[in-house]
Amino acid sequence: MATKALSLSVTLSDLTNHRFGSKSPYPPAKASVFTLRCSAGNGDSPWKNSDARLVLEDGSIWKAKSFGAIGTQVGEVVFDTSLTGYQEILTDPSYAGQFVLMTNPHIGNTGINFDDEESRQCFLSGLVIRSLSISTSNWRCVKDLGDYLIERNIMGIYDVDTRAITRRLREDGSLIGVLSTDNAKTDEELLQMSKSWDIVGVDLISGVSCKTPHEWVDNAKEEWEFSSKGPGETFHVVAYDFGIKHNILRRLASYGCKITVVPSTWPASETLKLNPDGVLFSNGPGDPSAVPYAVETVKNIIGKVPVFGICMGHQLLGQALGGKTFKMKFGHHGGNHPVRNLRLGRVEISSQNHNYAVDPATLPEGVEVTHINLNDGSCAGLAFPAKKIMSLQYHPEASPGPHDSDNAFKGVCGANEARENQNIQSTPTTALGWVVLLSIPG
Repeated sequence: MATKALSLSVTLSDLTNHRFGSKSPYPPAKASVFTLRCSAGNGDSPWKNSDARLVLEDGSIWKAKSFGAIGTQVGEVVFDTSLTGYQEILTDPSYAGQFVLMTNPHIGNTGINFDDEESRQCFLSGLVIRSLSISTSNWRCVKDLGDYLIERNIMGIYDVDTRAITRRLREDGSLIGVLSTDNAKTDEELLQMSKSWDIVGVDLISGVSCKTPHEWVDNAKEEWEFSSKGPGETFHVVAYDFGIKHNILRRLASYGCKITVVPSTWPASETLKLNPDGVLFSNGPGDPSAVPYAVETVKNIIGKVPVFGICMGHQLLGQALGGKTFKMKFGHHGGNHPVRNLRLGRVEISSQNHNYAVDPATLPEGVEVTHINLNDGSCAGLAFPAKKIMSLQYHPEASPGPHDSDNAFKGVCGANEARENQNIQSTPTTALGWVVLLSIPG
């Protein structure tokens, strides 16, 4: 649906002219004109009747209003505590198979632009919000959120008690839900759909990964904020696409990396033939135990070149080293998670998005836990100097979120040789030109 601009003119004659007829001694005020961007996607929001239902597997039914696509969709409901960045969240492949509930109540006020997308499409199952903005105002806005979801065939609901649903998820854990605008389906039918669907053990990575190898080229129209920092292509990095976000690639490129992106099923032997300076195992959706082929690939690469894992990549490294992963109660989703860097003794506020974690008690000798999540004490980072491995459970590129951990990219690219903490006794490990400073980020 095309977005329509609405111009309103307001005169102040009632204020400058006395209501009883006595004329104001001041000249008439000029008309004030302002523009709102409204559409059928958002514009009818305040007057719309509830026409959608979210039915959770625990039997609870939540009436709501729909926006975006219509139909019936099933997914795992998780809550995200980010205050901003809903467009980056919508296009994060790690949310494949999930309904994302935003705890921030007001969503949609900045609209949509084409520079903040983290992947080529939206992979999440649906969006759940409390209040949908009926207008957008941002200098980069090209369309509103409702129209965007319609184009991407993503369902959304609003005018629902997201606070109550979040409390339920915190108490009971992540729940499977069914979102529907189909009045022909009964509540019982939707409940049975939620109970018969499961996300555990499902390979979601194959649905979000690229299909062929390619060299990363940033097609963003505007100059990216970090692009001027790049010293030129110094390192060659092979990035395994398990659902990689664009800003991970941008951060590597900005620190001088030439990046070859390969599919999740790309053989380790083919990667080693490229003679890379390092290998990145990216973020991605779902259960790491559901992709044994990826674990096998990681096993065949570690020890041969330096590697860096982010989120799913961190979990795959944990399994490849002999450790185990487990499903968390409701996961970590948001841009305000405190993490302690155990080597530097400092706290970073991080952006996180995962439902699984590595059990450090199952890891072999020599593997060091470098970071922990301060909310629940879970493992947030690993290092294995003997095999030139570094990994983080969270997202150092943020998008959205704070940039406290951006030094991770400087570290793996050898751009942070001057250590801030001289008391850290760790020596940079060099192989094929990629320096892994295992004492950072920080």
